[in-house]
Amino acid sequence: MNEQRPQRIIIIGFGPVAASLIEGLLPAAASGQCEITVISAEDQLAYNRVLLAELAVGAAEFAHLSMADPQRLADAGIEVRLGVRATGIDRSRRRIHLGDNDFVSYDRIVFATGARAVVPTLNGLNFEPHTDASLPAGVFALRTVEDAHQLRKSIGLGQRILILGGGVLGIEAALAIARTGAQPVLVHHGPTPLGRVVDADGGALLTRNLREAGVEVIPGAKATGVQKDARGFTGLMTSTHGLIQADALLISTGVRARTELASGCGLPVGRGIKTDEFLCADTEGRIFALGDCAEVSGQPPVGLLAPGWAQAAFLSQLLLQLTSSAASEPLAAPDFSASDVLMLKGQGIELTAAGDISAGYWDDTDLQATVYADPARGRYLKIVTRQDAITGFLAMGLPQTSAELVLAYERGTALPEDRSSLLRLDDPATDQISAIPSDEDQLCRCSGATYGQVSHAVDAGCTTVAQVGESCRAGTGCGGCKSKIEELLSKAPSLA
Repeated sequence: MNEQRPQRIIIIGFGPVAASLIEGLLPAAASGQCEITVISAEDQLAYNRVLLAELAVGAAEFAHLSMADPQRLADAGIEVRLGVRATGIDRSRRRIHLGDNDFVSYDRIVFATGARAVVPTLNGLNFEPHTDASLPAGVFALRTVEDAHQLRKSIGLGQRILILGGGVLGIEAALAIARTGAQPVLVHHGPTPLGRVVDADGGALLTRNLREAGVEVIPGAKATGVQKDARGFTGLMTSTHGLIQADALLISTGVRARTELASGCGLPVGRGIKTDEFLCADTEGRIFALGDCAEVSGQPPVGLLAPGWAQAAFLSQLLLQLTSSAASEPLAAPDFSASDVLMLKGQGIELTAAGDISAGYWDDTDLQATVYADPARGRYLKIVTRQDAITGFLAMGLPQTSAELVLAYERGTALPEDRSSLLRLDDPATDQISAIPSDEDQLCRCSGATYGQVSHAVDAGCTTVAQVGESCRAGTGCGGCKSKIEELLSKAPSLA
C-alpha cells in the first residue's frame, strides 16, 4: 500500500492574515500532514500594518510590529521565500511561476496578497490601478515597512507634511506626525474629515479638535497634480486652493485588492478575488483567497483584521480536513460579517461611530434622533433609534457613553427611554452602573477576541497584555483595547 504524500500548500503573500492561517496549520506541517511554502514579495516576515504610522514617526520599532516567529516556522518545516514575487500560475500543471525563473508545484493555493494603496489620478503620478505606483521622491503611500522608513526620513521638526485623504488612517497618520513636532496638513475633498461617518456638527467639532492637536485641516480640496523639482515633491496642485506647498506628501485615499495574479490565471475577480462562502475561488477546490484580496460571496473586502483572522481560522480547519485521509463531517458555512463600529483615538481625540446617523428630527416618524452638544468640553452625541433600538450613533469625548452604546448597538438591545441618562456615565461626580459586557461581547475590534476569551486567558495564567495577545490575539492590532485588558488583569487574583 502506497503511503499518501503530504499535500503541498502554497500561500502567496505574508501579511497578518496569512500569519494567522499559518498559525492554524503549524501542527499539521510539523506532523508532515502538509508541506507549506510561503511566497512573499516583501523582504520581511508578517508584521502589523496597523502600526506603520507609529513606526514612521519613531513611536514604535519594527520588533513591536512583528507577527511571526521565524524559529517556530522553521521548526514546523515551513519554507518562507522572502523577496520573491509570483508572476503567473499554470493551473493545468499546478505550477506557480516565480520572478527568478523558478517555479513551485502545488496541491492547494491560498491567495493572501492583500491590497495596495490607491494612487489618485494626479498629474505627475503613476496611477496604473494594477501595479505598485512608482512615486517620486517625497511622495509616500503607507502600506509597507519600507514606506514607513522612507517617510520617517522626511519627517523633521518644522517640516510641512501633507496628508491627502480624510479617512481614519489619514487622521491617525496626521496625529502621529503632529507628535514629532512636524506640521501635518490634512487635505481632503469633503466638507469635514470622516465625512461618511460624521454629521455637520460632529464634523465641525472633529475639525476643531484636530487643529487643537496640531493638525492643519484643508477641506473641500480638489487635487489635480503634484509639483516637483530636482529633489522631489514641493507641493500639491489643486483647482480649489491653488498650490499647497509642503516638504512631503502622504497619500491615504484607500486601497485596492491585489487581483492581477488571480485574474491572469482565469479566476473571476471583481472588487477582490471572487470566492464562495467557503473561500474557494475555483471549481476544483484547489484555490482559495482570504483577507483584503478576497470578495467573499459577493461582499467586498472590508480591510479589517477581525474578519480576516476569522477567515484564516476557518480556512485552516478546512485545509486540514482536505489534506487529511480521515473521514470527517463537512464544515458548516461560516459567518465572516464584521461590525461597522468605527473608533478613533489619539492626541486627546476620542470618537466612536456606527450605523447611519443621517436622519433628522422630523425625517421619519419611526426614527428618533437625539442630539447632545457641549463644544466647550469637546463633547458631542447623536443617536438615531427605531423603537428604542440603535440604528446609528456618533459619540465624541464621551468614552463611557460610547462603550455603552457599542454594546447596545451590537446586541440590538433597547436604550433607556430617557436618553440623557447615558450622559451620566461620563460624569465623574455620578456613580452610575453601566452594562456589564458578556463573554460573547467583543473586546478587541482588530482580532475579534471577546471578553470571554480574554478572561479565559487571564484565568489560565496570563499576567501581561503581551501574554494575553499570544493567547487570543487581543491587543495585537491597533492597541486601543489594551486599557480594557489591563483592567481585567488588575482584577485577577494574584498568584501567591
